[in-house]
Amino acid sequence: MRPEFHLVFWPAATVLAYVCARLSYRRHARWWTSALVLAPALLLALALALHTGYREYMAGSHWLTAMLGPVIVAFALPLYQQRALIRRYWPVLTAGVAVGSIIAGVSAWLLGGMLDLPADLRLSLLPRSVATPFAMTVSSHVGGVPDLTAVFVIVTGVAGAAIGQLVRGWLPLRSALARGALFGMGAHGAGTAKARELAAEEGAVAGLVMVMAGLFNVLVTPAVVAGLLAH
Repeated sequence: MRPEFHLVFWPAATVLAYVCARLSYRRHARWWTSALVLAPALLLALALALHTGYREYMAGSHWLTAMLGPVIVAFALPLYQQRALIRRYWPVLTAGVAVGSIIAGVSAWLLGGMLDLPADLRLSLLPRSVATPFAMTVSSHVGGVPDLTAVFVIVTGVAGAAIGQLVRGWLPLRSALARGALFGMGAHGAGTAKARELAAEEGAVAGLVMVMAGLFNVLVTPAVVAGLLAH
């Protein structure tokens, strides 16, 4: 196929797949109809049918990935909207985000070691528990593969949102703060969407925790990894 085809077709197909997935989720709200699952599945099936490789897809769709950078700025809005909540619970939120981020990073690194993954794959897996814009930024700074990190983030988010429903039933989480933090820390964007389905307050807390975790990882993880690799 001509290069001009990829420049026009794949961005349009990506947007259309997302719209179809959103409409499907509104009709049948299941984890497999989530845009994070259904849209990539539709694009993968289309790419296989057209014998299109990843390079051809990205030739036209790279600007969609590049837009994730400016999206980070938009995450300042939840911080501003929930400033009263931050002032009231900042010690608990900060401690929870720090501990959750450390556990997520250490478990990902140890899992990669147990599976004997190459160093670049382990580094790509490291920021899997933060939202995609933050995770790709961290991945690029620590020597991972940002595009691969995005896949790990999606898998973590979808699995975390589904498992979070079960965990919420098992744990005695009596406050909206605890329930929202569970989804925001454990499943970032997908978890925040699930928390908003439960209640507005849980959704607000989940979004706040997701942003705080992303900022924590962007600021701390590259320095920690650099120190570990140096030794």
